[in-house]
Amino acid sequence: MDREKLKVEPYPAVLLIFLLAVSLFRIYYIQYGPLDLSPDEAHYWEWSRRLDLSYYSKGPMIAYLIRFSTLLFGNTVLGVRFMAIIFSALSSVFIYFLGKRLYDERVGISSAVVLQIVPLFSAFGVLFTIDSPFIFFWVLSLFLLREAIDSQSRTSNLRSHIYWLLLGFSIGLGLLTKYTMSFFYLCALLFLLFSKEHRRLLLTAAPYMSFIVSLLTFSPVIIWNVGHGWVTLKHTAGQAHVAEGLRMSLMSLLEFLGSQLLVVTPLMFVLMVVSLRKLRKEREGSFLYWFSMPVIIFFLLKSIQAKVQANWALPGYLTGIIAFSVSYVRSFSSDRKGKKILTTATILVAIFITSVAHYSSILSIPKELDPASRLKGWEDLGKEVTAVYDQMSLKKPVFLFSDRYQISSELAFYVKGHPVTYCVNLGRRMDQYDLWPGFNNMLHYDAIFVRTGNGRVPVKIADAFQKVEKKAFTAYTKNHAEIRDYAIILCYDFRGLKQEKAKSY
Repeated sequence: MDREKLKVEPYPAVLLIFLLAVSLFRIYYIQYGPLDLSPDEAHYWEWSRRLDLSYYSKGPMIAYLIRFSTLLFGNTVLGVRFMAIIFSALSSVFIYFLGKRLYDERVGISSAVVLQIVPLFSAFGVLFTIDSPFIFFWVLSLFLLREAIDSQSRTSNLRSHIYWLLLGFSIGLGLLTKYTMSFFYLCALLFLLFSKEHRRLLLTAAPYMSFIVSLLTFSPVIIWNVGHGWVTLKHTAGQAHVAEGLRMSLMSLLEFLGSQLLVVTPLMFVLMVVSLRKLRKEREGSFLYWFSMPVIIFFLLKSIQAKVQANWALPGYLTGIIAFSVSYVRSFSSDRKGKKILTTATILVAIFITSVAHYSSILSIPKELDPASRLKGWEDLGKEVTAVYDQMSLKKPVFLFSDRYQISSELAFYVKGHPVTYCVNLGRRMDQYDLWPGFNNMLHYDAIFVRTGNGRVPVKIADAFQKVEKKAFTAYTKNHAEIRDYAIILCYDFRGLKQEKAKSY
């Protein structure tokens, strides 16, 4: 790299080196670390084997991205997770550009680095779930909106219209990834409404043109749902607990607050909120505030009514990171030692928690409290089932199934040869497997039924076969700590099974 250029433009070079180092570590960690594919990752990989316009619970973006990366790296853990590394790095690049546009390069690079060390966001640089690309599309949309607004006031209408069109496309891609992207509409509307400087934009065609483009980009999901009885809408309503109506739950509120303090870290959470409040009256601070607090407040209120997952408020923290970075940069430009110590301590705590999270076994956390336990033991289960599958297949064809989509998906990935798997409905809510062909045409086949726990064989399963045999299996960590028990049920001569319809969505 040219030394003179490095002296003139140190921040882009530093950011590039930092992201390259982080990305190389993540490749190593994915290859040699302790985590198997999470159930969601395995399930999205299953989607990627059956590409469609949309799916039961989510849009199609995650399936297409996994399909692309597995074409490059095969059906491997790295193949599934590679795009998480890419999207995490790109998110930092665009949050750098946004921070630089709103304030200066120091704020930009601070924001880019903080994004990588906060536990909530660092996790999605390794695990490839819908949040990895969703973070990117939210940050990209923030950047494009800022460019569209600024270019409309200082340059030609043509350039501004291009940014508005790109913004609509970016929001649409975000919606194809995660429906929470719809909060971008609300945040943008509130920002424009409460901004005296930019309120006039609501009287122009540009924002509405952008909205139409986003809906056109999102249209595959609508088309798919028209042909599938709007199951996604029913599922989303179920996840939001709409049918439960208005109720109060102090426990779910405390659980949500506790989860936010854990995934963002307590100091970072408090300083983000404080920084957003302080910056709200500033021109650029208003932009940060309206793309953060409405999301956080909505899910805070929602948690009073029903359980809210820890990652649902995720987009609200992205501009919060920039607000914190502004506070961090300003603390080092002031003479207040206390503020310098506090902001530095906040970053060090985030780094420590994120580092420990990568190797949680060193703390000997009980499996009930360790989030990483959900990502362990699946490869060993796959090897055990493979051995049984190979033995049974010597006599006649065998199919694999479970009563939970998580297990069916993990078996599809970790059993040798990546066989087609199925998920029987024994009273669970609907999932994607219910929309795919079942196994009722496999009469007289043998089968392997896998479920968690070591309880009795379900009566419906026992009645569907001539004979069943149960084999217990326990998955352990490398340190010989028990993860979970499974029942591997060997089923002989399938006689047919009446499939139940899903009782809920």
